[in-house]
Amino acid sequence: MATITNPQTKIATKGYAAPALGEPLAPFDFERRAPREDDVVIDIKFCGICHSDIHQVRDEWGGANFPMVPGHEIAGVVAQVGAKVTKFGVGDRVGVGCFVDSDRTKTDPALEHYSGTAVMTYNGKEKDGTPTMGGYSDKIVVREGYVLRIPDGLPLDAAAPLLCAGITLYSPLKHWQAGPGKSIAIVGLGGLGHIGVKIAHAMGAKVTVLSQTLSKEADGKRLGADAYHATSDDATFRKLAGTFDLIINTVSAPLDWNAYAALLKPEGTLVILGVPDKPVPPIDAMTLVFGRRSIAGSMIGSIGETQEMLDFCAQHGIVADIETIGMSDVNEAYDRVVKSDVRYRFVIDLATLQA
Repeated sequence: MATITNPQTKIATKGYAAPALGEPLAPFDFERRAPREDDVVIDIKFCGICHSDIHQVRDEWGGANFPMVPGHEIAGVVAQVGAKVTKFGVGDRVGVGCFVDSDRTKTDPALEHYSGTAVMTYNGKEKDGTPTMGGYSDKIVVREGYVLRIPDGLPLDAAAPLLCAGITLYSPLKHWQAGPGKSIAIVGLGGLGHIGVKIAHAMGAKVTVLSQTLSKEADGKRLGADAYHATSDDATFRKLAGTFDLIINTVSAPLDWNAYAALLKPEGTLVILGVPDKPVPPIDAMTLVFGRRSIAGSMIGSIGETQEMLDFCAQHGIVADIETIGMSDVNEAYDRVVKSDVRYRFVIDLATLQA
C-alpha cells in the first residue's frame, strides 16, 4: 500500500470554477490541503452534475462563496493514502458524496447529515475555515471515513450520480419501507426520479410515475414503472385518490401538496425531496387528519447508508442513465438541465479537463 510520501506538500489541482456570481464556469487552478495521516487522495475520473450545483453557482439558495468549484457526485481511483488509512489502498475504486466531514461525537452517525455539523463537499468550510472545493476537478483529498467504496460491478461514470441522486432516493424509500405489497408513486421522471423508479422496483414495490405529461412513459416502463399517469390531466387525481402508501416528490416546482396528499392511503406519507423556490399553497389539515396522512421531507443519507445504497445498486445492477460530456461543455449542460433537456443525468469525464 503506497502511503503519502510528503505529508507537508499541498496537492496541485486543476478544475473548473464559477469565479463570481453571474459568470460562467472556467478553468481554475488551486491547491488541495496537504494530506494528513487519515486522508485519501483520489484521482477523480467522473463527476455528475446535480441540479443543486446550478442552484449554488447561481446563488438561488443564498450563501454562495466564490470562486466555487461545484460537484458532489464524485467517482475515481485512490492515488495515495495516509499512514493510518486502513480501508483503502492505491487503485481502489471510490466515491465521494455530498459531505466530507461531520462531528459524529454530537449525533447518531446514522443522522450525521441532519446534525448541522456536516461539512459540504463544496461551498462549505473545513473545520479550520478552509473553503471546500468539489468534484469538477482532477483530484480531491478526503478523510478516510467519508470515502465510499464503489463495487466492481458498477461502472464509474454511471455510478457517479448515485453519490447524490441515488442516496437521495434510497434513503426515504428504505425509511418508509418500500417493498412487496407497497404502492409507491414517484413524482417526476428526471435525474432523481428515474433512479427512484429503479430502486423502488428493485425493492419489490409497485411503482407508479406521476409526470406532467406522458412524453416519458416508455422510459418509465423501461426503468421499472408499473404505471404512468399525467398530472396535467385532472382525471388522474380523481382516479388515483387514496391509492398510494408512499409518494416521493422529486420536483422543485411549487406543486399543490394537498392534491398529492389526497392520493395517499390512510397512514400514507408524501415525502418532499425537491425544494420549491416559491411558497406552496397552505396545507389543508382535513386532508391529513382524515386518514392520518403525513407530509415529510428527506435529504441524502449518512455515509453508512450511502455505502449500503451502493452495495444494493451493485446487487441489482442499478446505475444512472447518463449523458457523458467534456469539462468545457459544463455551461451548456447547466442550461440544458434547467430546460429538462437531459435523460437523465450529465456526467463530466475529467479526462477532458487536461484538454
